[in-house]
Amino acid sequence: MLKEIIRKFKKLLRLMIEIRILPGKGKIRKRYNTYQKKYLNFNIKAGDKVLDIGSGSDPFPLATYLADFYEEKTSHRTGKLVKDERPFVKCSVENMSFKNKDFDFVYCSHILEHVQNPAKACDELMRIGKRGYIETPTKTSDILFNIERGEEHHHWYITAVGKSLIFAELSDQEKRKTTEYFSEQTESIFKNPIQDFTYNNWDLLYNMFLWEGSFNYYIFDKKGNLIKQKTV
Repeated sequence: MLKEIIRKFKKLLRLMIEIRILPGKGKIRKRYNTYQKKYLNFNIKAGDKVLDIGSGSDPFPLATYLADFYEEKTSHRTGKLVKDERPFVKCSVENMSFKNKDFDFVYCSHILEHVQNPAKACDELMRIGKRGYIETPTKTSDILFNIERGEEHHHWYITAVGKSLIFAELSDQEKRKTTEYFSEQTESIFKNPIQDFTYNNWDLLYNMFLWEGSFNYYIFDKKGNLIKQKTV
C-alpha cells in the first residue's frame, strides 16, 4: 500500500514538473551562494588581501579589492558593474599594475575564456597572487549553453587537470550559434529536468581550479599546435 502511494506521488510529481507547476530557480545571480561554497573551501582568513579580477555584476563577497576592464555597459556581462565601498581598479587581467605577490588570494571567475592571450593572463595571476581561484566553463557547458556564441566572446575551451590548465582555441565551426534552450531552461522560473541537472552538477559544467604558488598551462591553437606552455 505504502509503495503504491509513493509510486503515485512520484508520478504526480513528474507530471507537475512536465506541466511547469513547481517553482524554479530563475536567473543565476550569485555564483558564490549558488554553488561555489558548496564545492569549495577558499580558506580565506580575516585580514587577507583578496582581489576579484573581472568582478563585473557579481563581485566575490570575500574580496577586499575589485577590478574590471569594462566600467561602461558591455555585452561581456549581463548586469551592471557593481561598485561598493571596496577599492576598485580598472585593468585587464593580461596587464595589471599591482606589485608582485601583492595579494594573498586572487579570484578570477569566467574571465580566461574571453582573453586574447591566456598565457599572459595566467602569468599575471601568478605574479600578483600568492594563491587563487580560476573558474571557467567546461567544454560541455559551452556546447550546451552556447553562451554568447554570436558575439564570439569565448575564444577558448579550458580543461583543468590537477595543477594544469589546458587551453584549446575554438574552431570556426565550434563558434556557430546553436540554441539557447538549455540556458533558458536552467534559468526558468519553473522547475524542469534541465534545471535539476544543472544545479546538481555544477562541477561538471565549470572548471573550479584552486591554485597555490603557481600552476602549469598549455595552450593549443585551433589547428592543434602547442603554441605556449609553462610548467612549474
